[in-house]
Amino acid sequence: MKMKKSGILFLFVLIVFLAACNKGEGKTDDGREEIDGSSYVYPLTGESSEEPVDDRVIAVMVNNHVKARPQSGLSKADVVYEALAEGPITRFLALYQSRLPETIGPVRSARPYYMEIAKGFDGIYTYHGAAAFINQQVSNSGIDYADGAKYDNDRMLFKRTEDRQAPHNSYLLTNGIDMLIQSKGYQMKKDIDPLPFSEGAEEEGETANKVTITYAQEEIVHYEYEQKSEKYLRFSNGEPSVDQETEDQISLDNVFIIHAPHEIIDEEGRRNIDLSTGGKGYLLQKGRQFDVEWKNIKGRLLPYKNGHLVSFVKGQTWVNIIPEDPGTVTTE
Repeated sequence: MKMKKSGILFLFVLIVFLAACNKGEGKTDDGREEIDGSSYVYPLTGESSEEPVDDRVIAVMVNNHVKARPQSGLSKADVVYEALAEGPITRFLALYQSRLPETIGPVRSARPYYMEIAKGFDGIYTYHGAAAFINQQVSNSGIDYADGAKYDNDRMLFKRTEDRQAPHNSYLLTNGIDMLIQSKGYQMKKDIDPLPFSEGAEEEGETANKVTITYAQEEIVHYEYEQKSEKYLRFSNGEPSVDQETEDQISLDNVFIIHAPHEIIDEEGRRNIDLSTGGKGYLLQKGRQFDVEWKNIKGRLLPYKNGHLVSFVKGQTWVNIIPEDPGTVTTE
């Protein structure tokens, strides 16, 4: 029996449609895994992108002195590392790639252990000033960097605001980053190896609705789990941590807490922090806390359990690096 032309046409369209559907499930022509219909993924959040992702990671030292709060741009950071910088005061290293706010800061001075973290992501290490010996370490390290002290208030890469006093008023203007990269001869694009991500949290673990981290009596951080958003809200000394630009409270998909040896090295209270040895840690995801170990793998601090790498939940991550003593973590 001969099939009518209309039937042949319908069959042809159906075959093409089914082939397209099958192609959309699994892999693209060049073999990349598809996520949410896209084959491109932001390496620091695990979230899908409509375009190839090869922008440089911008790693910014952000001030956390009480006179520097609220900060600008932290709500859009892919990953933030928090550690003691001097005395009882912590400082942030904020990594940006999937989103880049116009203004980030206040920007503060460099520390070698933050620089080492930035190197693990091949980031452009951005800070404002440092002791001479630290500046020399940065220069000798081979990392791409931008020292705000050399561009102080040029209004193209850095600006000073009048609402705060120095050193709490220097901000990075990200519109000037391309100019910086070109003037320094840095690479504009780089492929970055992704962090490990999964669709959901680990199955085991204890309930963690509120987790408190004590860096020092003057520096207490806590996180509260919000069931509706399935995120952790950040608080500093009892006050919500908000972004000055958006007024949004910092909310996170992953909180990774690690214990690391600290050593005070001078009268200013500067420290060395051992980020290579590894040790005890905790990972907070979707209202649960998982006991893990941390390891430094090619410059990245990653969670492990029973010798196996533990994945992050897709989204934003905050890493709290705390002393072995007296740093404490309490869970409710």
